[in-house]
Amino acid sequence: MPSVDLLPVLAQISSQATDMGYWLWPIIVTSVLLIAWTVVEFTTRIGIISRGTTKEAIRQPIFLLLMAIAIILLVVNTFVPFFSMGDDIKMHKDCGLATILITGLLLAVWTSSTSIADEIEGKTAMTVLSKPINRRQFIVGKYLGILKAVLFMMIPVVIVFMLTIPYKVGYDAKESSLPDPTTVDRMASLLQIVPGIILIFFEIAILSAVSVAISTRLPMVVNIVTCFSVFVVGHLTPVLVGEGVLKNEFVSFMARLISTALPNLDSFNMQTAVATGVMVPPVYLGNAALYCGVYSLAAILLAFILFEERDLA
Repeated sequence: MPSVDLLPVLAQISSQATDMGYWLWPIIVTSVLLIAWTVVEFTTRIGIISRGTTKEAIRQPIFLLLMAIAIILLVVNTFVPFFSMGDDIKMHKDCGLATILITGLLLAVWTSSTSIADEIEGKTAMTVLSKPINRRQFIVGKYLGILKAVLFMMIPVVIVFMLTIPYKVGYDAKESSLPDPTTVDRMASLLQIVPGIILIFFEIAILSAVSVAISTRLPMVVNIVTCFSVFVVGHLTPVLVGEGVLKNEFVSFMARLISTALPNLDSFNMQTAVATGVMVPPVYLGNAALYCGVYSLAAILLAFILFEERDLA
């Protein structure tokens, strides 16, 4: 296979992708966050809770089950025709991103329920808190451990997904009797989904924080139903409050109230970018990261309040 100079390839993909700032600042921010996360993991009591939560999540059968289901679906979608009039690549990307999102959310909600609600009901949390660990450290440690478990599950799934995309580009071209795609075409399809994966993790982080707050008071079934409702409504509120959609003032007010209280999860949807074949700009990723951080912090603060008054005896 002939060697390909990366810079000319990126130059042909898009002018944004060749801008070093497009890739540099996300790498710097991610590196700083990973370093801070590592320091917390190995130097604080929060890290002890986090590591224990991650180990517990990985040992659950649902962890490997969700990972296997996601990988199988990604591989099967590579070969299954979507009959989308030449848009099979876009459909494959949408289905792949949706698969990663759903499996990640299921793991996060399941782990928060088993790791917090079940421990409270089984009096295990009382034993942990009898040690020099306060309730806030307990909640933050659980939250970080859940995110780390989701990240560990996402890594192999994302690797498989990123391997299937270049192959899918060539496979569809061959099936449609089109010329063999160039390396530029394959790289363009591959690079486009990277921001989508980041946005998916942001969305999972928000709903994980919501799930942690709910788990401090309610059991697993209620937690799953509530998080599913937040997920659905969070994606629909931008449509409900759109101009001209709502004619009744009371309904419009309630929709705007709900959209203010619940997260706007449609901001993390990448379907439009995939459909139009454009790269998500770094500024958008930055705003999404800020929104994710603020809303997750608010949900964790709510978890502090709910858990502070919870009787563990």
